[in-house]
Amino acid sequence: MNTNPEHPSVRRPESAPVAPRDTAWFDGIRRGLWIGLAAAAVILPVQYQLRQHRLAAQRSAAVAMAPGAEQAPAALQPQAPLAVTPPPPVRPMVVDWHGESASEPARKLAQWVAASHNNEGMDFVIVDKHNTKVFVFASDGQLKGATPVLLGSKVGDDSVPGIGQKPIADVRPDERTTPAGRFLGQRGMNAINQDVVWVDYDAAVSMHRVRTTNASERRLERLATPTTADNRISYGCINMPVAFFEQVLAPTFAKQRAVVYVLPEVKSLQMVFGIPDRFDAPATTAEAPAAMPTMPTMTSLRAPLAAAALAAKG
Repeated sequence: MNTNPEHPSVRRPESAPVAPRDTAWFDGIRRGLWIGLAAAAVILPVQYQLRQHRLAAQRSAAVAMAPGAEQAPAALQPQAPLAVTPPPPVRPMVVDWHGESASEPARKLAQWVAASHNNEGMDFVIVDKHNTKVFVFASDGQLKGATPVLLGSKVGDDSVPGIGQKPIADVRPDERTTPAGRFLGQRGMNAINQDVVWVDYDAAVSMHRVRTTNASERRLERLATPTTADNRISYGCINMPVAFFEQVLAPTFAKQRAVVYVLPEVKSLQMVFGIPDRFDAPATTAEAPAAMPTMPTMTSLRAPLAAAALAAKG
């Protein structure tokens, strides 16, 4: 038997048929893998970069919010020290009387105001009951003007309680005092619609133009005499010449308040203002200002009838 496979007499057995492959399905899988790999190659680096940016921003925010944390400068460079501007020196107040005569207590009070700045930057008025004069000063101690005045007929430093509410007919001669003290004066109106400068509103004490309604009182003549003995005639208010009130006093109180110091004539300066008996500090000495008494707002205020009538009479 010829076993040579190449011999024509030898028949080759037929091979079993091979099932055809689904090439389309394998090609789709391959294409999908390649597309996924390409997308990942593009997307993953971008996501990585975004994540790094978010982490950096979170770290920066945490550093900024940490108390006392500071960001280090990019480059240390020498800087010039910051110039510190010293505060301007406090201008000392020196009271200038311009040659006007004043009592020793008035001068001592003015020196104390200048040394302590008790006027708190406001203009101020000194009512010298010893010399029956009024001195008006600017806030820096420069004298604006001075004038003789008429004061309460009764010597004393205190107002009778409730005097501002009394009818004028019930005010006794021994109650007609001009009270001493530190007051915050302000312009207002009295019962007869005249502008005044209130000193002690509750006691109906004001500074105003001289009243000449009662000729027998001779108020103008009293102002003109050189003596102070006849200047005690009012119910407690401070009367002054019309020209001085309109040209000096009223403009001082036109836009703001001013401090009014009424000197005592029975009590000491220490009792009324807390000034030491041996106070001799220079005008440049600075001290804490004393407490300021409160006053009602009286820009357009009219006094109660009894008090305003008393002020109009005074």
